[in-house]
Parts: sequence; structure tokens; C-alpha cells
Amino acid sequence: MSTAGFNSQNGTGTGQTYANGPSQNPVALQQPPGVIYGMNHQPAYNPMQAKALAPPDPALYPSGPFQPIPPVSSYQPSPQLSSYPSAPGQPLLSRPQIGGHPSHTPPQSASPSPGPRLPPAQATPPPPAVTSASYYSNPPQPMAPAWQYNAAAAPMGPASSMNTPPRGPAANLVNPAASLAALSPPPSVAYSSAPPPHMSHSTAHCSGPGVPPTSIHGYTQPGTGPPPMNPLAPNTYQPNRPAYGPPPTGPPPTVKPTPPPPGPPITSGTPPPPKADAQCWGAVNSALSHTEPDTQEGDIECPGDVTGNGPQAPNSYNNVDNRMAGAAQPGPPGRHLGHYPSLPPGYQNTSAPPAPSSLHPAIQAATQPYTQRPQPYQQPGGPGPAQLSPSMAAMSLQSSTPEALRVVNLLQERNLLPPNPVPAPTPCLTQDLQKLNCSPEVFRCTLTSIPQTQSLLSKAKLPLGLLLHPFKDLSQLPVVTSSTIVRCRSCRTYINPFVTFLDQRRWKCNLCYRVNDVPEEFMYNPVSRSYGEPHKRPEVQNATIEFIAPSEYMLRPPQPAVYLFVLDVSHNAVETGYLSVFCQSLLDNINALPGDSRTKVGFITFDSTIHFYNLQEGLSQPQMLIVSDIEDIFLPTPDSLLVNLNESKELVQDLLKSLPNLFEKTMETQSALGSALQAAFKLLSPTGGRMSVFQTQLPNLGVGALQSREDPNQRASAKDVQHLSPATDFYKKLALDCSGQQVAVDLFLLSAQYCDLASLGCISRYSAGSVYYYPSYHHQHNPAQVERFQRDLKRYLTRKIGFEAVMRIRCTKGLSIHTFHGNFFVRSTDLLSLPNVNPDAGFAVQMSIEENLDDMQVVSFQAALLYTSSKGERRIRVHTMCLPVVNSLSDVFAGADVQAITGLLACMGVDRSVTSSLRDTRDAMTNAAIDSLTSYRQSVLTIQQPGLLAPACLRLFPLYILALLKQKAFRTGTSTRLDDRVFAMFQLKYQPLAFAMLMIHPALYRVDDLTDEGALNINERTIPQPRILQLSVEKLSREGAFLMDAGLVMYLWIGRNCHPNFLSQVLGVQSYAAVPENLYLLPELDTAESQRTRAFVSWLRDQRPFFPSLHIIRDESQLKPHFMQNMIEDRTESALSYYEFLLHLQQQISK
Repeated sequence: MSTAGFNSQNGTGTGQTYANGPSQNPVALQQPPGVIYGMNHQPAYNPMQAKALAPPDPALYPSGPFQPIPPVSSYQPSPQLSSYPSAPGQPLLSRPQIGGHPSHTPPQSASPSPGPRLPPAQATPPPPAVTSASYYSNPPQPMAPAWQYNAAAAPMGPASSMNTPPRGPAANLVNPAASLAALSPPPSVAYSSAPPPHMSHSTAHCSGPGVPPTSIHGYTQPGTGPPPMNPLAPNTYQPNRPAYGPPPTGPPPTVKPTPPPPGPPITSGTPPPPKADAQCWGAVNSALSHTEPDTQEGDIECPGDVTGNGPQAPNSYNNVDNRMAGAAQPGPPGRHLGHYPSLPPGYQNTSAPPAPSSLHPAIQAATQPYTQRPQPYQQPGGPGPAQLSPSMAAMSLQSSTPEALRVVNLLQERNLLPPNPVPAPTPCLTQDLQKLNCSPEVFRCTLTSIPQTQSLLSKAKLPLGLLLHPFKDLSQLPVVTSSTIVRCRSCRTYINPFVTFLDQRRWKCNLCYRVNDVPEEFMYNPVSRSYGEPHKRPEVQNATIEFIAPSEYMLRPPQPAVYLFVLDVSHNAVETGYLSVFCQSLLDNINALPGDSRTKVGFITFDSTIHFYNLQEGLSQPQMLIVSDIEDIFLPTPDSLLVNLNESKELVQDLLKSLPNLFEKTMETQSALGSALQAAFKLLSPTGGRMSVFQTQLPNLGVGALQSREDPNQRASAKDVQHLSPATDFYKKLALDCSGQQVAVDLFLLSAQYCDLASLGCISRYSAGSVYYYPSYHHQHNPAQVERFQRDLKRYLTRKIGFEAVMRIRCTKGLSIHTFHGNFFVRSTDLLSLPNVNPDAGFAVQMSIEENLDDMQVVSFQAALLYTSSKGERRIRVHTMCLPVVNSLSDVFAGADVQAITGLLACMGVDRSVTSSLRDTRDAMTNAAIDSLTSYRQSVLTIQQPGLLAPACLRLFPLYILALLKQKAFRTGTSTRLDDRVFAMFQLKYQPLAFAMLMIHPALYRVDDLTDEGALNINERTIPQPRILQLSVEKLSREGAFLMDAGLVMYLWIGRNCHPNFLSQVLGVQSYAAVPENLYLLPELDTAESQRTRAFVSWLRDQRPFFPSLHIIRDESQLKPHFMQNMIEDRTESALSYYEFLLHLQQQISK
């Protein structure tokens, strides 16, 4: 792996190596430009590549002095709007290629191939009645090479995939010998929504995964056909079943099984809403069972080689996979790919109807399990196309159009936003596989139907990628203890519900198709206490499962939970008042810190000097030790600065009580943050752990000192935004050192001034930490931020945590992962180093199709996370997802997940903004909508119609793209603080999809007329469920009150003529004029209206791990512009309305 490719993956473009990075491989990046091996030289489509929109004529954006224009709704269609002439003298420009450096180039990639170029476009005519300006701030300029989107260039040599070992050291990859296989039968016409081509009689019998002939035992008779999918257990897996463990050595036990809990059975395919505690199962032996809350612990996956040239923590576990894999063996001489017959009826699980969910509607929709309902394009009530003969399939598909492909004219259908949140699409799989599939709240793909070839994917102009929430708090988590964890001996995939049992003693891997032996221990089923039914074990019945790892998965004893707090105590910090809030919060939650009897804590404070605290047991009071030599930092007493919490708890409590008073009169204004971080790193290096840093100003002393780069006069400039990249590499280098020693850094930034978050945030981004930002924090002047800080801190201190973790994502042979998004460090080709992992972190990956999937009907993806729980257990959490393969463009579109696509584009846009420019990113986002709708119009629609046409599954895509363009991370022309913009970018990359979508497209509700109709009943509380409204001022009413949920913040807007009953019954005031200016709390009044409103707001807040502040605003409020900026469908002073944006898209598509 080349240095350049590696550093590009981790965010640098300099080619500079770091102490804990990988060793350099001699693979040269000298591939001819534009050629991608292994894809039939098919150019890869990258929506983030700016093909050039002709700057629409001066009429789309104002270019002169700022003219305040109130947001208006521009839905006034007229015949003249669909086409209008270009302005005189306007040059005709082609849409510029959006170039730029790839933010995350795969280590094995070389020069990316440019995307398809469109013919020169006509100048964009202006929409009517819009003030003059250009939609794109600057004229198009020559761009860098295209940023690859769903195909990565391969290194010189033969075609390779994620499952083929690259040159140089790599771990856990497919044995090349095992990847050689004979071709399987011709692909089926299953899952095609277009009439299948005529097939000869010799191939007609291959259509669809029918059940092959089997023996009476359910195993395949020799020569009778492809092996069946492993059957499901007939009984539902229950929490109080006997524990998992090794088979008993004596006679069968006589213990009566514990009866299942009351209520409907719970299946793995349809988990109930998350609860505070999760039921987990497992045991050390077969006679004991235990249940544990998932909100406290967890453990997972085996990493690959750490090819570092610096010191590595001994528990990096990077050679464990190779050590456990044994000698590689060649695969079978032939294989039958893609035959996944539906399961025998007797093995199908049955589940009761799901109970009413208590989740927030948006989150509930984003996390609907795949079992919710079949996708419309699988024929309801009967066999889908895969089970029909080709002629019957053609007839049935011609007779009806699936809902996902229903043609929508976006210019005519105004109310496209559904009243309830958009659910995740359901993959077109057999019902048995849908029941087993991983929930979309954990694992989600942008396309729920995977194209057979890269050329088909490129033709669709849609991104292919995965969005993960791997360490999410789960209400149901099966935990298995076993001395043998069954994995494929070739690709190291964990056994899962989508493998195939050839017979009782052999199973075929669903990723590399190697045939493996079933270990003797796996023959015993701890659930049913029976022998000889390996296909009924929990590992093969649950797409999400957790293993307690045996000793082979650890190279050193698991580390204890170690927490180090690094606190800014300069004059500026004391003025904000955060120190007393922090100390009180830690005092309140000190007994709830995750850990065991080995838990350690320590404290460092800093201003212009560094202060350590000796908390050794036996002292009468804490001792403060001051180190003033910040240029050569050292630890004064290394053995007594990190202390056992249980042994020194009283000293810790004394320190927390005295810290706020200790510095209350300080006049020290300087901040030596860099030296404090170096000292903290030295203190944590021997063990690893979590470093929590609290900073309130720009570091200005010693190493890592920064200078202000923000020019307030340039905030609203139409020019490109500068300084989105770090000013120094000090913080990234230190983060990589931390990552190598299993230390993660979480940054809490509480400041009213510019702090250069673009530079400081690197310390968290590359060490797998988190960033919390509280602008204008002050304990008296901004009580809403204080409440948010308190709530966030409580969650942060008490949530579960995993230490010294690594994560690897595997996929079926032929697919390749080439770019990662999130907070981590890529150690070796595909291994993410996560010194800490928390349940609130999301990740995303981009994928490409390296080899045609012609011989497959389904593909699988598996994410495995190996970590140490706070109790000192090594654990492995595994998630597996199965998706169908399709060979028609209409099926690809029908399976598009519009929210997942938007979330992945947001991650890509953040990287592109940093490596190229914000203008390029905005062009690329617009082109993503243009290209996909153009492809749909040209290649899927059979009857051309006028208007802007989209399939129903993508009807919200232009709206979400416009929302991204107006999001704080990407907007222009509005006064946006640089730190605010950078934090918004961090959030889009870090937040799981359900929460990121609220930040992209907020939810608007009318709350002055809440009723109990359709309400949820949760814990004896009634939660109203108002409908979601469009984000337009025309939906507001001066007679009403409206709540906007924008993720991190909520606004309750009170109309000037709001009904007095709402004012008195909910706000406790008698008139509109009496509403306080800075009201951020709803008073607790003993009225039905107050209880409904507070119940709804608190329910929204409870659905997310962070605490959104609430601002109650009037027309005169200072925060009203922030509220109005989220009215995405209206025109602002620098951005198009939704209708104008649709006209712009239509014009580009019709060229």
C-alpha cells in the first residue's frame, strides 16, 4: 500500500507518514489514467464530481449588495416556467467537471478515472421574478481529476477485490487459491421488474431460488441440486432459555426450561423499541444463564495486521486472525453461487404483530426492521418474480407497476412530503431471509438491490455504500459464550444466518463460498439442548449477535477502564462557569462510570502551566503538582496521578469539590493546550483509555498554538469558504500517537470566540473520539446551553464504552470497500482502529463492484467489532446483512434508499469541501440529483413525458439535495461562523443516519392543537403524534404555534395571533406580548394542554443520545432568522426556493 494512498485515506494529502501509521509497501501507483482494472474498463460514476452546471444567468442568486428578501413560497406554476430564454450576451458553458482530491482514497487505488462527461450544456435561463445573481458563486474553473464515488482504481496487476490479498502485509483476506471457482448456472431473472428476455428451454428452469430436492433430513441429496439455505429454528429465541455454553458431558440435564416471558414472542428480525436495559443471553456453562444490559457492555472482531513503523499497543490484535486461521487451504474445485432456496415451511419463524413503537417518528422510520413489509415490487400475496417461470414473470410484471417506480412529476405534485417519516425500503428477498436480515437501524445500504455489474451501477448514477451504527444500544442482544467461534477458514467471516449448510458437517461461506467443516462443539444447540442441529444455533438465527471472545482474541490482558479529565482553568474558562457544572455532574455520576474494581481516574488542569493531582490512597487531601516547563513536559509522579477509583474515591470527591474555588480568582489568560495533551498522552500510554478535554479558547502558548484565521467580514461572502482544513498537523499527529496506544480523545469546546475547531477537532477525529460544541456558553447569559451541557455530560459519563476496539467490514467476493467515513484511523487496508467505541457513533463506507455478480442472486455484508468491555471482557459484536442482486436498471432504482443516499452524499461532501472547495461540493450535490434523474428518464422510462419526472422512491431526492445545500455545513451567502460550519460537518460525518437526517431536513409540527387521536401510550403517558409539515412559511399561521425539530436544537415559534388558550395553558402567560424573550423551558402546568406539549417535546428528546435545547421564539426574537433559515422550501437571500430548484434541475436534464 503506497504512502500517498494511505495518507489520503486518513485525510492528509501530503504523503507524510506518522509514527503509528502503516509501513510502506512497494506497490507503485503508476496505473494508466482512466483505467480501472477488474471492471471491464468501465468508467466509474461519481456524483461528487462536478460536471458543470452552466452558471445560470444572473437571475438565480443576487450578486449585488445584500437585499433582505423575506422567505416566500414560489409555487406559482405557469406554462412559461418550464422553458425560458437565456439572457442576452450570456456565454454558453458546459457543466464543469467537479474535481478535487479524493478525501478517502483506498489504499490500493491509483489514479481515478474521470466520470462521464456530458455534452456542452446551454446557459441556464433565469426563473421569473428573481433578483439577479449567479447560482454558483464563481465561474467554472478547471478541476482536478474526478473524485471516485462507487469505484476505486486498483493497483497494477490482475483484478483484485477486498477478498484478495494485496501485495505486502495484510490480514484476514481470502486465500487466492480459494477464490478460483467454476462458473455457476446462468443468472436468474429474479427480482427484475422489467419483462425478462426470452430464455431457451434449457435455462428456463433456473429462474428463481426454488426449493431443491432434499432428503428427509433436510440436507441435499448428492447430485440433486444446489444446497438449501439453513432452515430456521421452529421456536422463537427467548431470553430466559438455558444459557449458551459447551455441551454437557454427562446425561441430559433434568432442569426444566424457564417459561418464556409473557407477551408476544420476540424474533431477531423485528426487535422491539430500545429500552434502557437490554436483555442479553449467554453463560459460562450450560447450567447457568445471565442477562445483562446492553447499555453497559459489549465486545467484538478480530483485526488484521498492524503494519506500523511506530510503537503499537500490545493489544492491537492485528495478527490474531492470521494466527487463528491456520494453514490456508484451496477452495473446492467448483461451486454453485447464488442458489439460496427459500426455507422449508416447517422452519419458518412466526412472530406476533409488533407492539406500538415508542420511538420518535423520524427515528422509528429510519430504523424500521426489514421485516416491516415486503417491497411493493415483490408481488404481494403470492410468489415474487423469482418464483415464477420467465413467461409468467413477464406477464405479472407487465400488468402492474411497483409503487417504488411509480412516475412522479415533481413540478405538478406539490405535497410530496409524507405526514409520517419515510421508512427504510425493504429488500426484495424471500420472507424467510427478510425475517433474518439485520435491522436498518444498525446496517443500511444506499441500494437495497445490488446491481450485477459496475457498468449497471454507473449507468444508474446512484452511489453504492453502507451506513452503520455498530455499537448501538439494543433492546435485544443475544450473547454467546463458546470456546470455539466458528469462522470461515479462508476469509474469516463469522458464521451467520446467510451461510448454507451442505450437510450436518459442512457449511458454505456466503462471502467467499469456501466449504468449511462444522466443529464438534457447534453440533450442540444450547437453546434446545439438542445435538445434531447446527443450523438452529443462535449464531445462525440472529443477524446481530455478540460473542464473549476466548483467549485467542487477546494479546495482553484486557485493559481496565481508565478515565483522564483534562480541564482548561484559564481566566476565560473560569468566566464561563463550566468548571462548577462539570465538577458537580461528575460528583453526581461518579458511581455510574462504566467499569469494575480496576477502574482508574486522573485529572490534569492547565492554563499557561500544567497542573497534576496526586490522589494516592493514604493522603489526607489531594496534592497539586505544577509543571511550568511546557516545552519539555514530564510527569512529576507517574505512579500516583492515575489512581484506582474505589481506593481513592474520597480524595477524588474532595478534589472535585475544591476545583471551582481553586481557580476562581485566576487572571491567567494563556492556554497551553498542546502541552497538556502531550502530558495526558504520556500518562495514558501504558494502559490506554479515554481522555476528556474541556477547552474554552484558542490555544496560544507552546506546541500546538494557533492563531485566529476567521475574518468576520468574509462570512457572508459569495467567495469560497477558506480555512476548513487544519492550520497545523500537530493535533493529527498526536491523535495518531494516541490511537497507537489505545487512547481516544473527546473534545468539549465551550467558547464564545473562534477556537479553530478545524484544527482542534483532528485530535478526536483520528483517535475515534467525539466532539461536543457549545457556542457562546455562559452559566448566566445562556442557560439553554448550560442545560444542554449538563444533559450531554450525564449521558457521556454513564453510557457504555468499549476500549481497544477494531472494526472490519467484509463483503461478498466481487464487491469492494474503498472509502470510510467517521471518526477512526485506518490501520492496514480495511481495519478501522477505534481506541474507544461508543453507542452514539455512526460510520459510512463507499463501495464498488470489482467483479461481475452474474452468478449470484444475493450478496452479504458483515461488520465485526472486537472490543474490551468496561468490565474487562473481550467481546465480538457481529452484524450481517443480505441483499438481492438485480440485472435491470429499473430494479436498481426501485431499491434506492433516498435517505441513505443523502446521508452518504453528505459524508462525501464534507470530505470534498476540505480537500477541494465548497463550491465544487455544492456543484457535485446538484449534479447528483441531475444525473440520477437523467438516467431514470433516459433508461427506465418507456414513455417520455414533459415535466421533471422521478420514481416514487426518489421523489424526495431533490428536496434533500436542496436541504443539504442550505445546511449549515454547505450553505453560502449567509453569515455562518467558521466553527459552526466545521462542527456541522463533523456531525454529518459522525452521527448515525436517523439523527443526521434531522439535521439535514428538520421536522415541523403544529402543536397548538394537539389531541389524543393516534397518540402513543408509553409508561402511562400519552404522546400526541402530530403530522409532519412542509418546511415553508406558507404552512405557518399567525394563529398557531409550531415546533421545529432540527436535531441539535428545537424552536417553538409562537404566532402573533396565537390563541390565548395555548398561551395561558401551555406557556403560563396571558398574552403574546408577555412571552419572555429568552424562554427555553416549558413551565410545568397542571393542564391537559401543557401535559400534552411537554410529553411530546420530552419524547422527541428521549429518542436521541444528545440533548437538543429548546428556544421559544416570537416574531421579534433574535433567533427567528435561525428558525427561518430551516424553511428549506422557501427562497432566501442566497438560495433558491424548492420550486426554482426543480426548474433548474429540469432545464439541466432536458438539455
